[in-house]
Amino acid sequence: MAGGGRLNASAASVFPLTAAFAPALDYPLLVQLALFFAKAGAFVFGSGLAIVPFLYGGVVTEHHWLTERQFVDAVAVAMITPGPVVITVAFIGYLVGGLWGAIVAAVATFLPCYLFTIIPAPYFKKYGRRPGVVAFVNGITAAAIGAIAGSVVVIAQRSISDFPTAAIAVTTVALLWKFKKLQEPAIVLAAAILGLVIYPLSS
Repeated sequence: MAGGGRLNASAASVFPLTAAFAPALDYPLLVQLALFFAKAGAFVFGSGLAIVPFLYGGVVTEHHWLTERQFVDAVAVAMITPGPVVITVAFIGYLVGGLWGAIVAAVATFLPCYLFTIIPAPYFKKYGRRPGVVAFVNGITAAAIGAIAGSVVVIAQRSISDFPTAAIAVTTVALLWKFKKLQEPAIVLAAAILGLVIYPLSS
């Protein structure tokens, strides 16, 4: 009886916490996030930047989860932090649905990619040199390049808004074009410092 009493006391202390935490979860929203980001992870090919136009169309235009400014900031945070750019999905998920939104968005995006990589890998190794498979991969690669270019347009239209930002963007392209071995982190750091210097002057 004493053991049962302790068990009941423990349960009474745990279940109120669970009951208090569970209603805070917006399950319909989390399901929406899971479906949207699973589709993004399953059907968007290319690098992390290739997913940006798809995310913009869904997050900003279709669902109105974020404003344009919030979306651009989310992409910027992902680009200046270590790791793949596509981790921006976790930051977007956090802005939309908090911690659970971030978890759901990240898992839903990366799980299809993982499965599509692991499951067909043995078959691709075996049949990857066939002309049909090579043509298929070349077509996807060309489409991915277009998607990456589209992401540049999406970000540029909402980030390059005045002469200083335009000058920084053009200078960056020129430096990377001329100096092939120039490290991007050095340019990002220099641009950030320049932005801190220019912002008080422009405002």
